[in-house]
Amino acid sequence: MSLDPPTYILSLQNNIRARPISWEGAVRAKTITDADLKKIKSIDKVRKEQRKQTIEGDIDSFCSLLLGSPGSPSIFEAAAKRPDIIQYMLVLTGDIIDDIPSFTATLAKHPAPFQPFLPLLKASTNPEDALPLLTSAVLASLLGYALTLPSKDTTQIDEALPKLYSYLSALAKSSDAGLQDIAVQEYSVVLRTKKSREIFWKQREETLNPLIDILRAAAGAGKDTDSTLWSGGASVRSAPEGGLAGGVGLQLLYHVLLVVWQLSFEGTLVGDGLHDEHDIIILYVQLLRLSPKEKTTRLLLSTLSNLLSSNQRNLLPAAVLARLPALLTNIQGRHLSDPDAAEDLKSLIDMLDDYTKTQTTFDEYAAELRSGHLRWSPPHRNPTFWADNARRILEENKGELPRKLAEILSKKWESDKQVLAIGCNDVACLVKEVPEKRAMLEKLGLKGRVMELMQEADETVRWESLRAVGEWLRYSFESK
Repeated sequence: MSLDPPTYILSLQNNIRARPISWEGAVRAKTITDADLKKIKSIDKVRKEQRKQTIEGDIDSFCSLLLGSPGSPSIFEAAAKRPDIIQYMLVLTGDIIDDIPSFTATLAKHPAPFQPFLPLLKASTNPEDALPLLTSAVLASLLGYALTLPSKDTTQIDEALPKLYSYLSALAKSSDAGLQDIAVQEYSVVLRTKKSREIFWKQREETLNPLIDILRAAAGAGKDTDSTLWSGGASVRSAPEGGLAGGVGLQLLYHVLLVVWQLSFEGTLVGDGLHDEHDIIILYVQLLRLSPKEKTTRLLLSTLSNLLSSNQRNLLPAAVLARLPALLTNIQGRHLSDPDAAEDLKSLIDMLDDYTKTQTTFDEYAAELRSGHLRWSPPHRNPTFWADNARRILEENKGELPRKLAEILSKKWESDKQVLAIGCNDVACLVKEVPEKRAMLEKLGLKGRVMELMQEADETVRWESLRAVGEWLRYSFESK
């Protein structure tokens, strides 16, 4: 999938191509050699076909010009004190990589193909500085090609790719949408192989987290705020024109979704982590609900299909909890025109249908607890559910579920106090139905926690905690 170059990079490159360079002065100053200048002039400001013929007629010599050879530094090292020449040569190199695949293959097979560029990534701490921006574009293209070549020795890639990711992550953290888009598009250029995706995932605190923040903003949920996602509270009407909530433009949204889609091809590796660290299913259901274009819907559906099919045990319950089946039925009524999107939609509907046919209300409640986030789903207020399942909840899998309930209640939930109210409700129901297990619940810290929550500012939390303590005290008095 080919993307148009980021607008800012394109503008910068065009500006640099138009600048005059004092090449003869550089030769006189011995910054570059006369032989270097002849090579540069033979491929500069000529037709693409002529440039291609010239380079392919002397590939090794031009490779040496750009990357160096024994006893001969690369043009980027030789002209280290002339940023105008370096910038010009970065633009020219980018053009060559894009236009002449045979030469790009030669560059990628060089003993140290990325070495001249890596120091240039650190040339400035200003994210808008031209030199590292141009360098990252060249590195991304060269690495993207090198990653597809069969090679037993990946030492050079293993050194260069993490450094490129670190540089791009700084752009992604910027508040400038243009810089964010550069980062995301260059991620996409290299995320075409299993190896590059594995390294990206290994560095996910740097690489992925800023992208998830962009998606959360687009979904109408601030950073570290879950309540909007769980309630489905954001609205298309609240989004700015040409984008979604949080000021996220449609183009940036599409490119971020493209990166996560590429990552989802390693679903077995990343699925559980995306769920545990980012509530990815809840987030994607909300984005799917708000999706403004079929092209974003296509990426959302395909990513969900990749993740759910490779992590069915943990992610299918989360998808049901997030009310994905009902949303998919709604989307099905729109009659998607994109055949790939329609195929992914059918695959998801079939997968979730097969899953839900085998699930009981107990399974749904257990899945909600395991998700780590509670909402007022039907079981919580259903006396029959508690009468039928309270003992099983306490005893299933050696007390896994009450331990999970204690873990949920131990958090403060500053942005979503209803979780605490629901947890207290569940404690009250467990004590009421299985009073002889009070000691077990007290050992998990649940009695102490619900007593603490009687002091909460939130009225619903206070009421539910009071009810839980009341059940505890009622059975304490009755047992005396």
